[in-house]
This record gives sequence, C-alpha cells and structure tokens, in this order.
Amino acid sequence: MTHECRFRVYYEDTDMAGVMYYANHLKFMERGRSEAVAAAGIDQATLLAGQGLAFVVRRVEIDYHSPARFGEELRVLTRMLRIGGASIEMAQELRVRDRLVASARVTVACMTASGGIGRLSAEIRQALAGLGAGSA
Repeated sequence: MTHECRFRVYYEDTDMAGVMYYANHLKFMERGRSEAVAAAGIDQATLLAGQGLAFVVRRVEIDYHSPARFGEELRVLTRMLRIGGASIEMAQELRVRDRLVASARVTVACMTASGGIGRLSAEIRQALAGLGAGSA
C-alpha cells in the first residue's frame, strides 16, 4: 500500500524562476513521511513523550526528474520497503499529476531521547507494515 498526501507549491518554495528549490523537495518528503506514520496510527509526539523514541533520517538517496513550479499541486507518495528492528526504509515520490518530479529512498532510524539506538516495538512494526512492507 502507498500513502498519498497533497501539498501546494507556494512562492516561498521556489526560486526566482518559479521552480521549486531543490532542497525543498526534502521538506515535502518529510511531511509525507510524517503523514504516512500518522495514518498508520502512530503519534510521534506520544511516542517521544511516552517511550522516549523518535524517528530520525539516517540516509537519503534522491533523484530529480522534472521541475515542480509555483502553484502546482504536489502528490507525495510514501511506501514502506523494509521494517527492521531499529530502522525503516521507505520509497518516496513527488508527482505533479502523473509527472514524476523526484524519487527517493529514505532510511529512518529509531533513536532514544538520549541519542542511543531505539528498538521498534512489534506494534509499531505491524502498524507500519500496513503501508507496504513486512518486518525484516
């Protein structure tokens, strides 16, 4: 299953030519990941407050395919590829209609509030698996 959410490209997201600035692709992908995790029933603020766990980006590999422009509606697609004991690998795409804007592979690690490695509970892994991948 792929989670989808939509966002508008605002003027603040673009350069002088009205093209979305390359670093802002990562911001929209972050929003898409946050929405996907929330759709899986995981409240990240509660996870941090209750269990002292947070998700942090460990690695991003991104390809830019075509420009997104001021005023266009971005579709952010997020799919779980692999769910490990302490990390999650996701595939993400930014699209305008059916045109691919950017694609990325993102590895997210689970960390404790003190900066150590956190373990994903079976409940969290199961909830995330509903977004496209099984536990590894």
